[in-house]
Amino acid sequence: MSEESSDSVVRRDRFSGGPARGFLSSLAADERIFEADLAVDRAHVVMLAECDVIDDETAGDILSALDAIEVEGHGNLPDGEDVHEAIETAVIETVGPDGGRMHTARSRNDEVATCIRYRLREDVLATLEATLTLRETLADVAAEHTETTMPGYTHLQPAQPVTVGHWALSYEQAVRRDTERLLEAYDRINVSPLGAAAFGGTTFDINRERTAALLGFDGGVASRTSDTSSGLRSDGVLENSMDAASSRDFLLETVQALSTLATTLSGLAEDVILFANRGFVVLSDDYSSTSSIMPQKKNPDTLELVRAVAGDAAGGVQGLTTTLKGLPRAYNRDLQRATPHAWSTVDAVLEATNVAAGAVGTADWNEAALAAEAGAGFSTATGVADLLAANGVPFRTAHELVALAAERGGDAAAIEAAAGEVLAEPLDAYVDGETLETALDPDHSVASRDSVGGPAPEAVHAQIESAAAALEADTDAVDERVSGLEAAHDALRTAVMAYV
Repeated sequence: MSEESSDSVVRRDRFSGGPARGFLSSLAADERIFEADLAVDRAHVVMLAECDVIDDETAGDILSALDAIEVEGHGNLPDGEDVHEAIETAVIETVGPDGGRMHTARSRNDEVATCIRYRLREDVLATLEATLTLRETLADVAAEHTETTMPGYTHLQPAQPVTVGHWALSYEQAVRRDTERLLEAYDRINVSPLGAAAFGGTTFDINRERTAALLGFDGGVASRTSDTSSGLRSDGVLENSMDAASSRDFLLETVQALSTLATTLSGLAEDVILFANRGFVVLSDDYSSTSSIMPQKKNPDTLELVRAVAGDAAGGVQGLTTTLKGLPRAYNRDLQRATPHAWSTVDAVLEATNVAAGAVGTADWNEAALAAEAGAGFSTATGVADLLAANGVPFRTAHELVALAAERGGDAAAIEAAAGEVLAEPLDAYVDGETLETALDPDHSVASRDSVGGPAPEAVHAQIESAAAALEADTDAVDERVSGLEAAHDALRTAVMAYV
């Protein structure tokens, strides 16, 4: 391409060169939204033709040029400040001056906002599907280990015996909330700013609802709640043109939800790393590595990286928040630096979610080691105190008695000796020796805590059923959104074929 032809046909000569051109350009980074921009261009051109803003022949020429550009790929675009300018330049080079009619009644401001939302939907859906897989994996682990007793910790100290199933479901429930947050974020992403133009609307008689429908923007939350207080209309249009072109709170909300998910994953990874260190669980070789010098080592490296992603995601939140803080209405070029925070965060968290699911799903639990440690540190002490309280000893007195026994070894003899000092009567006035020995057993301790959400096997089975029902409902919700995008894609292609 000659130097003359490489000049932008969008910018005037005064703004076509200079030492800051490279600094301004986002063309390389925009490869991520290349397909999105082509879809947005097609929907806009179809709408312009349907509204008689441009004639059908011109629309067909532009749409054919866009098809050719898609085949050629992002790498063959002419130079430009961004993918939007480069595609428009390529269309004009192919069609001639009439190619410039593609940009009628819009600005790059509403165009880029639409492209970001269009692509981000796909990334959020992929992450949602990853959370569903992780939840299913955790529920499967729980179902397999409803009676696998293990030590439970607070402050990393032995606290009470639980089960592997109870532990796994604690994370399933947390990831379930992460799914809910991402679904809500998706619905606020899934509204169309296209047609807002630079920020002040347009004089052309356009149909914003039509482009929203062609691009699969379905109105998000508003279509499900009939609440338009947030500006989300049931026809898929983000109403106020100034807000539509300039706001990026949907990016911030999404990154915040991803950061929360990453924090959940970090806790899960930390637990499994600690369990591996104590011999409670053995990770698959596929999710481990060894040392370059110490051949006996089996390191949980993948989970250490999962743990670290929480820092990356938190950095994304901070970077994006700082970029958006204090920006005046309407569009500011700072926003070009906002989007990379979202892309890097969603990529890292999506990968970490998939790795966490794989690592947990392929791990082997050492049931013998877990059982041996389940009663360590007098972890059944609370159960003994509860037993005494249930048989007439005031709980605070029982707590004092058991604490004294813990200092003396925490066995039946220590408890009986402590009772002699704390109670006015012998211990057997409240509980017999056999009942006390049963209370000291970790398996019995687990089985006795059968309150809703507790670790007893029957309580865990109820939680598994709850997890399965929630998973089914959320899978349907994700599938509904995926199907909506697929239907819109087909509708857009059908509309385009009417002109080419």
